[in-house]
Amino acid sequence: MAPFLTPKVAVTGLTERVESLAVQGDRLYIGTVTGSVSTYSLDESPDHDDEVATLVETKKNLVRRSIEQLGFIKDINSLVVLSESSITLFPLPNFAPPTPLQKAKAAFSFAIYSSIQHISDTVDQSTTGDFERPKSIPTLVTYLAAGCRRKLVIYSWKDGEAQQAKEVPLPHSPRTMAFMGHEAICLAYSSTEFALYSLTTNTVSDLTIPQKPAMAAAGVGALTGLSSYMTLALGAKAKPCMAKISEKEVLLVKDNAGIFFGPDGKPSRTATVDWPGPPDEFTYVKPYVLSALPPGTAPTSTSDSAQSSLPQSSVIQIRSGISLSSVQTITFPFTSSTAPHSTVRLLTPSSTAKATSYFVTTPVDRNAAASEGSSVWLLRMRPWMEQIDELVEAGAYADALALLESIDSSALPDKDKTRARIRALHAVSQFRAGIYDEAINTFISLEVNPAKVVALYPENVAGRLSVPADEWIPLFGGPRKVQDSTSSQSDLAKDKDTDSDNASTHNKSPGEGLPDRTATPVGSIREKLKTSLDAFMPSGSKDPETASISSVRRRPKPDAFHRSVETLLQYLPDRRPKIAAALAAVHITPSQAHRLSPLSEASAEELFSLPDAPLSSLTPDQLLRFAQVVDTALFKSYLIVRPPLLGPLCRAENWCEVSEVEEVLRSREKFSELIDLYNGKKMHEKALALLKQLSEKEDDMEDKLMPSITYLQRLGPEYLDQVFESSQWLFEKDANMAFQIFTSEQVELPRKSVADFLETINPTICARYLEYLLEEKEERDPSFHDRLAEVYLHVTLHAKEVGDDGTLAEYYDKFLRFLDSNDYYRVEHIFGMLPMEDLFEARAILLGKLGRHQHALEIYVYRLNDYGKAEAYCKRIYQADSPTSGMFLTLLRIYLRPTVQMASNLLQPALDLITRHGPRLDSAETLQLLPPLVTAKDVRAFLIEALRVPIFDSHVIREISKARNEQVARKLMVLQSNRVKVTDSRICPQCHKRLGNSVIAVHAPRGEVTHYQCREAFAGRLNEIRR
Repeated sequence: MAPFLTPKVAVTGLTERVESLAVQGDRLYIGTVTGSVSTYSLDESPDHDDEVATLVETKKNLVRRSIEQLGFIKDINSLVVLSESSITLFPLPNFAPPTPLQKAKAAFSFAIYSSIQHISDTVDQSTTGDFERPKSIPTLVTYLAAGCRRKLVIYSWKDGEAQQAKEVPLPHSPRTMAFMGHEAICLAYSSTEFALYSLTTNTVSDLTIPQKPAMAAAGVGALTGLSSYMTLALGAKAKPCMAKISEKEVLLVKDNAGIFFGPDGKPSRTATVDWPGPPDEFTYVKPYVLSALPPGTAPTSTSDSAQSSLPQSSVIQIRSGISLSSVQTITFPFTSSTAPHSTVRLLTPSSTAKATSYFVTTPVDRNAAASEGSSVWLLRMRPWMEQIDELVEAGAYADALALLESIDSSALPDKDKTRARIRALHAVSQFRAGIYDEAINTFISLEVNPAKVVALYPENVAGRLSVPADEWIPLFGGPRKVQDSTSSQSDLAKDKDTDSDNASTHNKSPGEGLPDRTATPVGSIREKLKTSLDAFMPSGSKDPETASISSVRRRPKPDAFHRSVETLLQYLPDRRPKIAAALAAVHITPSQAHRLSPLSEASAEELFSLPDAPLSSLTPDQLLRFAQVVDTALFKSYLIVRPPLLGPLCRAENWCEVSEVEEVLRSREKFSELIDLYNGKKMHEKALALLKQLSEKEDDMEDKLMPSITYLQRLGPEYLDQVFESSQWLFEKDANMAFQIFTSEQVELPRKSVADFLETINPTICARYLEYLLEEKEERDPSFHDRLAEVYLHVTLHAKEVGDDGTLAEYYDKFLRFLDSNDYYRVEHIFGMLPMEDLFEARAILLGKLGRHQHALEIYVYRLNDYGKAEAYCKRIYQADSPTSGMFLTLLRIYLRPTVQMASNLLQPALDLITRHGPRLDSAETLQLLPPLVTAKDVRAFLIEALRVPIFDSHVIREISKARNEQVARKLMVLQSNRVKVTDSRICPQCHKRLGNSVIAVHAPRGEVTHYQCREAFAGRLNEIRR
């Protein structure tokens, strides 16, 4: 299928010779040899059968002579006309008033380029500050480059506003020009001399045309010589040909070769366009190069008798801009009707946005030209999908992808979907050819349904999902092909000979015994994409004897089947974690496999119908099927090529059936792998029973118990009963090690249930667990704090009953410290549990917590006779100007006014309290409490402090401060009244430099004046002198 449709006539009967064309939007402008311009309205709809162009108006004799070139500047809505070596701007639609470009005299050609550029806005730094960056403003910039005699004149417009024109001297006159973005302009002086002008650096550099390779020249054959002879006979100077391919590339013509150049002035491609003869003209319609070739140079077919089918009229040869090979040849006349011999001229400039082009045909015979006139033809490209589908049907997936990438997304709405489908088909063809790595990488990037990928493998890997090679392409969305019987038999025989060694060891491997691609019809794009260099490439066949010798010398390689399975082992491990993560997001894990539908319930067609889509867009059922397919294929692949990896597969979460691997692992004594498999499938009872069984073989206690402890640490609250049941024998063996089960950071077990269980085993272990909760986990629930206090109390009382002094001392001390430092337990509850005639210190602490401080102090003094703890208690709770400010007075009263009969005298502790804490005691009440026989000497320190009445003390301090402030104020007034005179001749006494307008410092008391920075050094000198 050709990429372009048969040309359709747009305008006929143009009696005046057409010299230039310009297309802008839905308007076609035609410039004639007489200086007239005709404007036509265009309708390029593919399904439109009426006229393509409708005459709007004709401006007769718009200029005096032939219009050599037309262009359009959208910024100013003006038509650019080159005539009589002058360039004139005609505003549309009235073509008036004309604006001649005065500097563009003796012009040979012009080129126009428009683009959106981000130009920095000039900012006034005096108002905005030095640190504000200039803003970038998008601006529509249009350049008009005029190639004049030995100079280049560049006009520009910014958002429609004309800018200053710039002239660039040149060594020669540019005959043709093409912009390469907004950075450079390619200039053609002649058909052999080219240059590059940089708009950024304002420099001109010559382009060095590389020599044409000898191989390419030889491949052209006799046609090149014929065209050279014809050109020589005509004796006309060839006009340089040039076309813009993209923003970074232009195509130049030298002789019959087209060379691509980039903005750096170097060839951008190693390949060249090899025409059968120098083209008269050429243009570029993305992604095809259209060239007008002279008569007798281009064959119309690729058959061996091409020499006899050389047309005797001008032809339009269309080449792919990607592969550079000829894909279509259009010969005049374009329709079946006869027409006089005519010349073909491609007068429209290159276009990367439109899929159409216009050209002009003019009869060679003067009488025919006068009677029939010239015709303007519309060359319209076929729909993109038709071209792509034809390449896909031919198996040219790489070419289809290249063509697809050149198409703008706006012209092909489903471009991404089409690209994914063709990439998948291309990966299948690579897999068929043995390029497994690239194929699998493509499958991964496209997120292809794993069932389809596994289906490319034989039954010992894919099982019932295995698909014959003939069905691979339809499986991945490609067309079904009807294969020619002759080519099919020959291909099958060839594949049979190639893969006979692999078939003797394994089942058919991927790519074995598969027919090649269907033969491509003559004249299709695929056939014409082949370049002439294919004939000179060395063939892959070798002499059998030489091949056998080389194979003996080389290291033997793994067969294709094993290589394909190894590549599959790159694909499956890549899919597994991603599918597992997607399933985890919907709360599905392999442990739920026994509650889900098994893989055997789904048919192969149902699995193949699963979408090729990102995992995040799949349903849980689809993700489940993906996981089952992947793990099943992975298990079978490991069985074939990597048996040692079966253990790691079982240890990881998977969707394999336990019954299929359990006995194998037991027979191979892979107990750790089997335990991990049980764990993944939530068969914890089996795992723990196996661990207990294995522990009987160990002598070391850590080796015996730690595996079971580690396993139990991973079990969650849903297996709490199993944890309690399986941990009992561990506590019997070693309670300290078994306690680690409930301090694991991996899971969180119900704390109350654990505490209840541990208390049944041993209250001390329960206390240890509660301490862990309060200290490590920072538990704030009062019930756990009450529980710990109760356990402490219970252990303490029990130890006292059995006479265990060590446990009694340890846990009673813990109990007291807990009561004193903890604020979360319920005081009334614990106070009610204390015995009435025992544990008095604990009772005192709780009374203090209840605010009954006097009772607490009475217990310290009367029951415990511990005056130090009583005093420490007062210090701990004392706070001035608060209800507890009288604590020391209360303790003094307990000493001096006891409520119980005491065997010892409490006067000395009272005097010691007065001595140490006199300031915290009320003086009057303290003196009233003292017995009459106490001498003043005993309370001398207290009396001295008492005489320092706060009111008297504050009055004295206030008066002293007032006098001091007045003294300072007077001194400040004296110092502020001093004046110093600084003249131009006054010198700093420190650095001996003139003071001038510097900041100064005046030194007291004499008023010396120094620089401010010299003040400290001068002050130091003054202090030394005064000493």
